[in-house]
Amino acid sequence: MTHNTPLSPRPLRHLSEIHRRVMTAAQLKSHGVATAEMNEQCRPGGPWQQLLPGVLLLHPGPPTGEERLHAALMYAARERTPGVPAQPNAGEEHAAPAYPEVMITGLAALTLHGFSATPPLTALDTVDVLVPRMRRLRSAGCARILRTSALPTPRQVTGIPVAPVPRALADAVAELTDASAVRRLLTEAVRGGHCEPASVVRELNQAKLLGRPHVVDAVDSLLAEGRAIAEDRLYAMVHEHGLPDPVWNVDLRLPGGPHLGGLDAYWPEQAVAVELDTRAPRQEEDALWSEYARKRETLERLGITVVHITPKKLRDGTEQQAAVVRTALMAAADRDPAAYVVVLPR
Repeated sequence: MTHNTPLSPRPLRHLSEIHRRVMTAAQLKSHGVATAEMNEQCRPGGPWQQLLPGVLLLHPGPPTGEERLHAALMYAARERTPGVPAQPNAGEEHAAPAYPEVMITGLAALTLHGFSATPPLTALDTVDVLVPRMRRLRSAGCARILRTSALPTPRQVTGIPVAPVPRALADAVAELTDASAVRRLLTEAVRGGHCEPASVVRELNQAKLLGRPHVVDAVDSLLAEGRAIAEDRLYAMVHEHGLPDPVWNVDLRLPGGPHLGGLDAYWPEQAVAVELDTRAPRQEEDALWSEYARKRETLERLGITVVHITPKKLRDGTEQQAAVVRTALMAAADRDPAAYVVVLPR
């Protein structure tokens, strides 16, 4: 049998292009290729090579980034899906097979999500694959196995199951010791519109990474970046949706009395306030939420309507948030007059 010999009388046209180049030993056996034939094809200098245990590359030379990704997924999924992988429906020859309960994460996932601060796939020494905690599987070759008790819902990127950006970031940061590299990744996640800071911090907290000084420093920069972006979106919402101009970034006080709290936008005539909820879900979240709640209750007792808006709602539903603020402004005429408060720049 030579490298040009068909694998078996069973044709391979039903396989996608990538799965004519990377296959598991079980899949090859299902096509009539005996173990001895595989060993012969994978001999030194032969036309095939073993990329990972039980996963073969059906051509000589280095694998492409795509081939390494699929090889890692095949390796991680092979015990769950022995034999031939799920195949595309008729007319979908190039659709990718399913990889149940496994997904690419870490730096490789961020590259697939379109990050510019991550290396190209061919430059990565390892490909991180996320699997359920109970899987009995070890890292091997280019595939590094990461386990989790709560597998996220993957996104399909060019037919490859990929962990959501916050989870992929946490898995990447766990392996990084370079503070500037961590900062670049977190900044691009927010500045590039991939996700909100709160979701990133939540994943970092769950991964117990917020005790690392270089991660904490990067998170502080991330939160500052996220707040600046949210403030810009709030300014844009007011102007683009024709809301009256508020006073921006103010502190409220009772005359001769205590400080009531800071607000991102305030309409004194209507006694309507907007506060951006940019809390990061860290361990002190309960205390922070209590502070938010106390401030809101105090202001509302004084007759001031407080509208809380999250950065995510500003990004994904600007029109709806503008409608909420407009409704609060219009309802001011039907409310009792608010208490007099002193408005100071923040």
